This record gives sequence, C-alpha cells and structure tokens, in this order.
Amino acid sequence: MPQHKSCFKRMRTTKRQNLRNRAVRSELRNAVRNYVNAPVEEKTELLRSTISIIDNAARKGIIKDATADRRKSRLTKLLNRQQKEITV
Repeated sequence: MPQHKSCFKRMRTTKRQNLRNRAVRSELRNAVRNYVNAPVEEKTELLRSTISIIDNAARKGIIKDATADRRKSRLTKLLNRQQKEITV
C-alpha cells in the first residue's frame, strides 16, 4: 500500500483512467469488427463512423497516431478492394 497522500490519489486516477481506456478500446474493437463483417453496401456509411471512433481513441492517447493512421488505411483499402470485386 502507498504511504503518501499523493500515491492514494494516483491510485484513484489510474483506476478511473483504466476504466475509461478499457471502454474506449472495447468500442474501437467492436466498431472495427462490425465494419469488417458488414455487407459491402453498408460499408461506405460505416467507414465514416469507424474512422471517427479511431480518431477519438488516438486523440485520447489510447492508441498512437501511427496506429490510428494504419488502421484507417487498412479499412479504406478493404472497402476499395471489395468495391472493385463487385464491379468486375
């Protein structure tokens, strides 16, 4: 157990941050999973909301900016690839 008042406060804030980070990370994973499993017709609308969730997670520091950019790029490439398959 901590001996200082400031350490007790750090324990409380760390617990709150941990809960917030876990919730945002869970929302992020669910959004990506829903996007990947969605039919191609719905993916164009879902891409916008998924990218927004990724950007929010990056802004809050839960994932790094480069990770957010990479994920957005991969999701966009997936959409383009699937739309190309339909037209061919």
